[in-house]
Amino acid sequence: MRFCQFWLNSFILASQYNPPRFVELVMLMLAIAMLSIAIIVPAEPYLVLGLSFVVGASISILVREAIAPSPQTRLTQLTAILLLLISFYGFADLINTL
Repeated sequence: MRFCQFWLNSFILASQYNPPRFVELVMLMLAIAMLSIAIIVPAEPYLVLGLSFVVGASISILVREAIAPSPQTRLTQLTAILLLLISFYGFADLINTL
């Protein structure tokens, strides 16, 4: 029980300390879950939802870095742009298969 309480308190503290980064983390975790389900169950809605989460989190990261740069700005921006390119490629591939 103490272990669960520790994790709950950690999540609450993280959400209060830096809410945009916490929302991006949740979106990326949901994207990983949706894309994993899309691999197991070949259905387009899971793929579209996972890619949409990736696009939303990537754009949020780019906006946050433009407003308030962090010490590793270049790496963060490069990773967000790479995620955007991969997700747009996934959307294009999905459209071509339909």
